[in-house]
Amino acid sequence: MSEHENGCEVVTLPNGLRAIRERACGEVMHPGSGPLMEAESVYVTPSRMAARMGEGGDPLVLFDVGLGAATNAITAWQVSEAQGPTARRLEIVSFEHDLDALRLALEPENADALGLTQSGANAWAAARSLLEHGRHETPRTLWRLCLGDFRASLAEVPDGSADVVFWDLFSPRTAPALWTVTMFQALRRACREGASLHTYSASTSTRSGLLLGGFAVGVGERTGDRDETTIAATRPEDLARPLGASWLGRLARSSVPFPNDVPKDPAAWAEALARVQGCPQFRER
Repeated sequence: MSEHENGCEVVTLPNGLRAIRERACGEVMHPGSGPLMEAESVYVTPSRMAARMGEGGDPLVLFDVGLGAATNAITAWQVSEAQGPTARRLEIVSFEHDLDALRLALEPENADALGLTQSGANAWAAARSLLEHGRHETPRTLWRLCLGDFRASLAEVPDGSADVVFWDLFSPRTAPALWTVTMFQALRRACREGASLHTYSASTSTRSGLLLGGFAVGVGERTGDRDETTIAATRPEDLARPLGASWLGRLARSSVPFPNDVPKDPAAWAEALARVQGCPQFRER
């Protein structure tokens, strides 16, 4: 495939770093501080992957939703490969419907800038194997590709499968059907107790959708041009900075308080607001 046949292109961010843009919708993947920094600060470090693998036991299962150029997944893969023999194995399941971004990232002139370096832990070879064979396995890490419509794929996932979710899809403006209460309810079913979810979005509608979907929701770290990101969990006590009363006030004042599958009428919004206010993390302790 030539560069012009690929649905994605490499662009240079204002800070000089390189990232990938999807041509049709115009959205840039990791547009703030660049792919490598965002993979670390939004997804891998907050999910405590190294510490969780160090606990021992059954494999830690990561749902990498929105593989894109594979920066998030390969950063997690590198953490796993660096662990000792007694650590939990990591199983990465990357969900994606279009592999153009990965193909572009694997090009020699792009690989280093996008985290798929051809040296070190051989991350490039792992990503190439995923592209060509749909999987890559080492003694420490199993990485599988689930190609196709995410909603259909998720419906086939057994209950309580995921320990960590990297939610890095295109924005609700581009992919509104993937940021709904219904979607988050389905995702919550697929998470086992103690799971966490990490996403770049800090919008009110994303956070209310997660709450209505059955997650507890908190504030994630600043990254690039975003003052906040979002961390969700199956248990409120696992959140270092859970949303509180001040956020409920912001929700009540918002012009776009809920995802688009909550009907836009006063009665539906009042009911949804009451449900959010009744979530366990907002109850007095």
